[in-house]
Amino acid sequence: MKVLITGAGGTVGRFITRKMLVDGHHVTVLGRRLPEDLPTAFSRYDLADTDPELPQADALIHCALSHEPGKFRGGEGNDPERFRCLNIEGTEILFKAALQAGCGQAVFLSSRAVYGDHRAGELLRETDLAAPDTLYGEAKLAGEAALEGLAGPEFRGVALRATGVYGRVADRADHKWSSLFKAFAGGETVEPRRATEVHGQDLAEAVSIVLAEGTRRTCRLAQFDVLNVSDLVVDRRDLLGELKTLCGCAGMLPRFADRMPGIMETEKLQALGWRPGGERGLRAFLKTCCADLQVPE
Repeated sequence: MKVLITGAGGTVGRFITRKMLVDGHHVTVLGRRLPEDLPTAFSRYDLADTDPELPQADALIHCALSHEPGKFRGGEGNDPERFRCLNIEGTEILFKAALQAGCGQAVFLSSRAVYGDHRAGELLRETDLAAPDTLYGEAKLAGEAALEGLAGPEFRGVALRATGVYGRVADRADHKWSSLFKAFAGGETVEPRRATEVHGQDLAEAVSIVLAEGTRRTCRLAQFDVLNVSDLVVDRRDLLGELKTLCGCAGMLPRFADRMPGIMETEKLQALGWRPGGERGLRAFLKTCCADLQVPE
């Protein structure tokens, strides 16, 4: 399959790109530059393009997001209008260009932010009414709507509402918890927090599954479908306690967080054969972090 992917330079995009290569697809990265160490084709593209010309392909995976470095919620910084223009209008333009380029499928990396952060402890289902309370969530919901408006028999669309993504890609030394782990090992006070997480490889597997499903004659997905992607509820106290046990590092554990996040139901994705790594996968990742902290495993 010929696959186009935006956002391949980011951590999540790298997980997905590498999975597409492992699956044997011919991958073309769309972006301002080709990320290093990715053996793919390249086509210049920017979310600001008003009339992009995309190479012919079978599928598009849209992971790109224009935002302040290190921020998603609040990623608009001091320029919300530009954030809207690039991430809402730019995404709709991209989907239209993909349709014109012959893509029969598009996978959009959406977010749990479409549900909003006000549903502490509730079960979040794909059929629930979306109620984003951040501009980031609004932009992701608008992207879903743009894809749904174009979807049909010749252009299937899937929005993957992903939670927080952890893990380390092969060509990067750091990861989302690098600063947290170093601060903890260095004896700094860590604030309590509890959140839902999924490993980047498991998210990439979800993309692989929905692309394969879209090629089946008896596809179990609707012409436009939404799937939650989440695995674990992780409290920092448990996370750092496991790190301390595995790596032997010092550090004062924070108290358990008071607030429980909304829990994303993933039955639809699991019905397609998705099986995330769970606690075992998290523990395997934590073992790889011992060398970063310069303590014996």
